[in-house]
Amino acid sequence: MASVAEKQRKAPVSLKPDLWDRVLASAAIVLLVMVCAALARGYGQWQRVPLVVWGHILTIVVALALTPVMLLRRRGDRLHRRLGWVWAGAMLLTAVDSLFVRGINAGSLSLIHIFSFWTLVNVPLIVWSARTHNVAAHRASVRGMIFGALVIAGIFTFPFNRLMGHWLFG
Repeated sequence: MASVAEKQRKAPVSLKPDLWDRVLASAAIVLLVMVCAALARGYGQWQRVPLVVWGHILTIVVALALTPVMLLRRRGDRLHRRLGWVWAGAMLLTAVDSLFVRGINAGSLSLIHIFSFWTLVNVPLIVWSARTHNVAAHRASVRGMIFGALVIAGIFTFPFNRLMGHWLFG
């Protein structure tokens, strides 16, 4: 007799983008535009930004740019898998790099770093669920990662006089 987990794994899951995919893709695009606008407005201060912050920005831009592509295009093909590895790598590098970005909170970790630790745990689970063809778990984990580690954490980079917020809103 099949277990509940086996039945869930075998249940057909639509690979087509749904409303939630489109909302998350749109949120990633909005954040990417905001980051690009902030970078353009802060051009005169670029030389004062530490290298670790530039690494963090670069990996975030890669993840934000790939997110709508991954959510809205065909899934499960070779290109999806290859872009998925790049996206997962960008997310992991973002999380690791963020642990060294401590411009606020007197050089200590801040509450936003919770997303970093969450990402370090969940990206391997996302890869594992994809490799074991557990489509439902993979989709749920990716959506959670995008919503939490990209959208929510991204929103928190703009207020509170943080670098991107300072550049964008002056």
